Amino acid sequence: MRHFDELFQIAADRHGGARALGEKLTKPKPLEELAAMPEDRWLAVITKCVFQAGFNWKVIENKWDGFETAFDGFDVGRCAFMDDEKFDALLTDTRIVRNGTKIATVRDNAAFLLELRQEGGAGHVLGGWPSTDYVGLLAMLAKRGSRLGGASAQYAMRFAGRDSFILSQDVTARLIAEGVIDKSPTSKKAMAAVQEAFNTWMDQSGRSLTEISRVLAMSV
Repeated sequence: MRHFDELFQIAADRHGGARALGEKLTKPKPLEELAAMPEDRWLAVITKCVFQAGFNWKVIENKWDGFETAFDGFDVGRCAFMDDEKFDALLTDTRIVRNGTKIATVRDNAAFLLELRQEGGAGHVLGGWPSTDYVGLLAMLAKRGSRLGGASAQYAMRFAGRDSFILSQDVTARLIAEGVIDKSPTSKKAMAAVQEAFNTWMDQSGRSLTEISRVLAMSV
């Protein structure tokens, strides 16, 4: 596994130099900003990523104002206690993508966020989870959330602004090239190896998971 400086240089050579590469990197939001992020915004970003999975993202984006209206601004209480009448109405609501399974995730994930109130709240739990155990956060989301296994949770955390890596095709290719994994990571052992590599690169560079993930993606 190469030192992060070498990987950064590979990416820089591909993207117009170190300065140009640096300008393409985004940093995660500060912890205090994530902690103060309202529950409805967490539910909104989670829902958007769940609905985008397997769909053309532009379709979801173009309908997003309709989603916000149809789901009452993603009010967590309203969504968690959605009754059958509301659910059935959503199944025929042309303002959204009428996928019953994914509509059900809004209710389930709202209930999950309500549970997090007992643990300090969504902002504290999801935003404040240690970056050195990001795979632990992903595992928790997969277990307790609805349809939050795999890439959906990764994109939701990235779009929410928390420190994160996304195991895209390019990031995975770089991890394989560096000998961290030998294929797309699906096991706990493989995910632990990915986390260990990212932790090493964080120590070497002082950069966030988000920045490192982007550098890996752009090094391929």
